[in-house]
Amino acid sequence: MSAFGAGDTIAAVATAPGEAGIGIVRVSGPGAFPCARALFRRERGGQLTPFTAPPPSHRVTYGVVVHPDDGRRLDSCLLTCFHAPRSYTGEDVAEFACHGSNLVLALVLRGALASGARPAEPGEFTQRAFLNGRLDLAAAESVMDIISARTTAALRVAAGQHGGHLSRAIRRLRAALIELLAEIEAAIDFPDDVEPPTDEAVAARAGGVRTECRELLRTADAGRLYREGAALVIAGRPTVGKSSLLNALLGENRAIVTDVAGTTRDVIEEGLNLGGIPVRAADTAGLRETTDSVEMLGVARTRARLAEADLVVWVLDASEGYTVDDEALLPDLAGRPLVVVANKTDRGDRLSAADERRLRDRAPELRGPIARISCNTGAGLDELPSALAAALPGGSLPPESILVSNARHGARLAAADESLTRAVEAAATGFDQAAIALDLKLAAEALGEITGETVVEETITRIFARFCVGK
Repeated sequence: MSAFGAGDTIAAVATAPGEAGIGIVRVSGPGAFPCARALFRRERGGQLTPFTAPPPSHRVTYGVVVHPDDGRRLDSCLLTCFHAPRSYTGEDVAEFACHGSNLVLALVLRGALASGARPAEPGEFTQRAFLNGRLDLAAAESVMDIISARTTAALRVAAGQHGGHLSRAIRRLRAALIELLAEIEAAIDFPDDVEPPTDEAVAARAGGVRTECRELLRTADAGRLYREGAALVIAGRPTVGKSSLLNALLGENRAIVTDVAGTTRDVIEEGLNLGGIPVRAADTAGLRETTDSVEMLGVARTRARLAEADLVVWVLDASEGYTVDDEALLPDLAGRPLVVVANKTDRGDRLSAADERRLRDRAPELRGPIARISCNTGAGLDELPSALAAALPGGSLPPESILVSNARHGARLAAADESLTRAVEAAATGFDQAAIALDLKLAAEALGEITGETVVEETITRIFARFCVGK
């Protein structure tokens, strides 16, 4: 389907697959109300009567949905119609809310298709909402983020995006560029009548927009965390309490805990909520040299996970201090953000200030103070989740901030920053303003692609193809 070829009538099951109390078939387009008249009946005195006029807008009507082949009663139904343009898609929309039977929904959908609709493609309802001006592109993309949010904080980020937090900031920056661009072009077109802005003013105004673009780009790590989650790997030598730490963070006994070295031989992964950030926490096999073939496989898997980690939690045994065996693990932990957790403080704390200095000298990736805990007594565990969340790249930014959570948005901001940098440098050296105007125009176009004001059809098609059918 062409992104700009809307105009026909589309239909799809709008609720998730599977049996449920309620299921919804959504129909959008000029044929939505004829579909409603063909499939829906009001029941009066035991008689089923069809609509004779378009159903009223934004009003729920109780009745019966009938079989598309012979008109017999199929299921009880709530019909809601929305007249264009006051609907989700901006078109006439009819929604049939039936019992969530796969068979019932399939028959209702078949009836809608027999009445002139065609099957909706993935994301086509939201795509039409964008094309008809009901949502800008950034808000439309946030629909899937709302659906897939795994924590209340991630939901706040997605809801803020849907409500226009980022779009308003982008439109303001773009408007500033267009205003500057208009002044330059007016002076080029009418040199006798219009005084061009000074090079200093051009550099300052373009530089101001660039500064704000960079501030937004700095939120990309935090936005990605809330949107996609983070990979956290618990690592260390055997018997330091890695599995106990995972169990403590989960609040349940998920991993087997013994005093026998090498008990954990595979990666155990569970979902966590750390300060609102969805996290995949992995308990791994203890890192050490071993001749046990099964344990060797576990150690190899640990190293593979470490290479992909957003944050490594390095567990030490506080009662033994920082040992030679611990230091031997540094090459495996290098290059990833690192938090050190000293466990078993109930048995003593031999981790000295000199040990901590040596750790920081050898591990520049170390973030924050060493957390001293006891998985046995619970000491220090209450403060640990927030410390881990803050150590994640971008994890210190609250979800109420304006965050860039979409990789496409980040790429467009980076493109705008690149064009603005050229413009600022050119203005600072007294370069021809006609050339500067070209870079300002490229920056404005890049920002417009975030909200959809300058987006091309191919981009729209690619974005909405990632959506589910019915969304």
